[in-house]
Amino acid sequence: MKKQMIISLVFVFVVMVFTAGCSNHTLKTEETDSENKQPISVKVLILPKFEVDELTGDFPGEAQLFYEGYLDGGDVYEIEGRSDIGKLYYKDGVAMCLTGQGKVNSALTTAAVLSDKRFDFSEAYILSVGCGGSAEGYGIFGDVFVITAAVDFDLGHRADPREISKETETTWFHDESFDDSSVIRLDQSLTDRVFERVKNVPLETTERTERFLDKEYPGEEWAQRPPQVMRGTTVTGDNFWKGKYDHQNALLITETYDCKDPFSITEMEDVAVGQAVKSFGLLDRLIILRVSVNMDVFPSDITPEMMWGPESDDHLASEDSMESVDIFETAMQNCFDTGKVLIDAILEGEL
Repeated sequence: MKKQMIISLVFVFVVMVFTAGCSNHTLKTEETDSENKQPISVKVLILPKFEVDELTGDFPGEAQLFYEGYLDGGDVYEIEGRSDIGKLYYKDGVAMCLTGQGKVNSALTTAAVLSDKRFDFSEAYILSVGCGGSAEGYGIFGDVFVITAAVDFDLGHRADPREISKETETTWFHDESFDDSSVIRLDQSLTDRVFERVKNVPLETTERTERFLDKEYPGEEWAQRPPQVMRGTTVTGDNFWKGKYDHQNALLITETYDCKDPFSITEMEDVAVGQAVKSFGLLDRLIILRVSVNMDVFPSDITPEMMWGPESDDHLASEDSMESVDIFETAMQNCFDTGKVLIDAILEGEL
């Protein structure tokens, strides 16, 4: 009995060793195959931030039109460490990944994608696309902005206006120790080429949006015009802010960092995307397009409680939004039409 038990134990041990050896060999083979396999060359990496629902066939968010135009029917890859946020889609030199909303999500996803050894991004242009709230007095619903600099709305100091000793329109205070992280200046030569390429792309609006602007800004030349492609600085905040005081803060921040173009739009990701791209040495290949779907101040007859309070069911991506009127879907088309000109030029080697 004892002899049989010893033989059985020896057999189990041999099987375990053999199995472990096979596992190690398999893992090593997979690693070797991965190392020997040529990475997939990407010409354009598109980085939208969110989708409203599905990637095809319904109300479009930031990704849908790009997916339908370039990625539908292509390959899908899980991104290590970011599978809860989104996947990477690839087809014919074009890749796309939804980064998730906010600075943390967008920076982590961008870094995860760019560090993925299955892909070669060394010659890729990185196209960050999305929506935002345009700066009152500069941009209107439906405008598309070629961004030349992105600044951080949150780095520095800010106080509640009720605690500031003197009456002021700004509540943000500069802190030079944050300057290396607070601003991303995009490559001037690239942004110049991009703007020249897209500045005359025709953009659309809606009748309801035009009526809204007529009511809110009667006689104001900046508001009484069709949407157009413009240059500008984007202000990246970690919350969805709105209002005349933070509008003044955004103007002050843009001025403090001596940005080339005016404050044009505010959003929640691009300074973080820029920092991630910069860390991979690809900042000279970053393009940012932002389209306006609302304003950075409240409509004259709307309060924060009405728009965002617990009883509110207002949704930005809606044809009945009190904030974005019915411009959202049209704005997504404007952003895609502008981006398509760039993507096609890149694929043809013309940018």
